[in-house]
Amino acid sequence: MEQKSVFSVISPIMVGPSSSHTAGAVRLGLMARNIYKDKFKKVKFVLYNSFATTGFGHGTDKGLLAGVLGYSVDDVIIKNIFDIVEDVEYSYEYRQDISRHPNSVDIIFDDKMTVSGDSVGAGEIRINNINGFAANIDGSYHTLLLMYKDKPGMISTVSDIIQKQKVNIASLHCDRSSKGGVASMYVALDIPIGEDVVEQVKRIKDVFFVTNIRKLK
Repeated sequence: MEQKSVFSVISPIMVGPSSSHTAGAVRLGLMARNIYKDKFKKVKFVLYNSFATTGFGHGTDKGLLAGVLGYSVDDVIIKNIFDIVEDVEYSYEYRQDISRHPNSVDIIFDDKMTVSGDSVGAGEIRINNINGFAANIDGSYHTLLLMYKDKPGMISTVSDIIQKQKVNIASLHCDRSSKGGVASMYVALDIPIGEDVVEQVKRIKDVFFVTNIRKLK
């Protein structure tokens, strides 16, 4: 029997008329912010398909911006988010691409990182690409994400650090550009890890990006 989350049964408590276009947009923004971590000065949103054609009327543009700024789906400030943003430059593009999900977006921070994801319905989301690397992060797990130079032993090294903290690994996925090229790994965890663990992973040779992603509420 297919299991359903609470979002499949009841819509999330939210500001806005549409769970897919508004709540999903906020949660995509929040997840992208959690991945990028750094304070940013510029963010660009590329909206696709239904997000592009009907998102404006449903507040998708406001939801995405509010999310990357750290606001939650039930924050009333979302309605007036454009009036309060002062220190962040933001822009939007609208495209049609049949290869993308109907409610899809690329979120580009400071021209350095692109986080791509979909609003899949009832407020649920899925991050499917980070800087060109495939992903499948929906915010239901605490997740450790790292990028590094592909080489033997990286999976076991990272796994050992996590398991020494008695943290169970729910799933682990790797992707790479080529053998010996740039690679990515994301590890879904049953409980959050501390920043001391993150620092240990950062010290691994040839690791150049690490972020500790808290699960979405």
